Amino acid sequence: MPSRRWEGAAEAVLIPTLALAGALLLFGLFVRLSGASPLEAWTLLFLGAFGDAFSLQNSLQRAAPLMLTALAVALPARAGLTVIGGEGALVLGALAAAALPYALPLPGDAVGSLLVLLAGAAMGAAWVALAGVLRQWRGVNETISSLLLGYLAIALFKHLVEGPLRDPASLNKPSTRPLEEGLRIGTLWGSDVHWGLAWGLALCVAAGLWLSLTRSGFALDVAGGNARAARLVGLPVNRLVVLACALGGACAGLAGAIEVAAVHTAANASVIAGLGYTGILVAFVARHNPWAIPPVALLLGGFGAAGSLLQRRLGLPDASVLVLQGLAFVMVLGAESLRGRLFGLQLPRLSRLRLVGQRGRAA
Repeated sequence: MPSRRWEGAAEAVLIPTLALAGALLLFGLFVRLSGASPLEAWTLLFLGAFGDAFSLQNSLQRAAPLMLTALAVALPARAGLTVIGGEGALVLGALAAAALPYALPLPGDAVGSLLVLLAGAAMGAAWVALAGVLRQWRGVNETISSLLLGYLAIALFKHLVEGPLRDPASLNKPSTRPLEEGLRIGTLWGSDVHWGLAWGLALCVAAGLWLSLTRSGFALDVAGGNARAARLVGLPVNRLVVLACALGGACAGLAGAIEVAAVHTAANASVIAGLGYTGILVAFVARHNPWAIPPVALLLGGFGAAGSLLQRRLGLPDASVLVLQGLAFVMVLGAESLRGRLFGLQLPRLSRLRLVGQRGRAA
């Protein structure tokens, strides 16, 4: 029995690793067709991500919001939902953080900074929870509703930033008023990496502990495996689903608030950078395991940081790393067909329950 557990753990690592390796091979073919050397591109990807202290800090800074937006996908997924609206929660979280000083006088200290972050998290929680409510009480597909809510959130963000909340001093690039110095988040000791990294790591660990060690976390997994069976044993499925969506949305909203308080200092178009969409890939590569999210976020954040190096050395567009991300997403989805087959494993009981629940919903 222990050997079977080790084989299951090995499979959980091997499948996404093989998928990423396949994506890198296909990216090498793309680079070759562009007239550059695949070997040099692969080398530059890792050098640009982890080659020196500056690259590593840049990768860590990019990984911080990806951890939080990945949780916005992973937590609802544990409840059986495919929610992809993290980008909308992120931009509204950024907007709430930037708009709070308009509505309330805030102390320019750690308390005021915490209130700014909480405003972003609360906005993100309410926004993504709406997708869960629509799914459980109205039967609206959560993937479609969360995606449409994301587009709506971006439209609201642009309207408010370019209209009622616009700072008159922002001429070329519409922005809200910059946060006061005391409301901003500083950097970790002796580095250029902001405290958002600590928030991301802490919440990934906390989410993993909650799902693994608590009764409510186990109940959430059961509800995600088979909602009908969960109801038969008396679990509050609707409440668990909305809770998972709200917690995931809070993480994405917090990521937006951190982007304002630590990076941009105001809400503007720079916040809409696709971090919520990259978080979907991070969550799927990590197989919705909160403890696996940080290293995956660091790897993909590092690849994003290496885009400028590919542009300088090989003449490839900076956005070429988006091709790599797209290939990785397709390969990860395709590699899931290998689950339970690499070592001839039987699916765990909870996975079988999830498959039964999915077939029941499809019927």
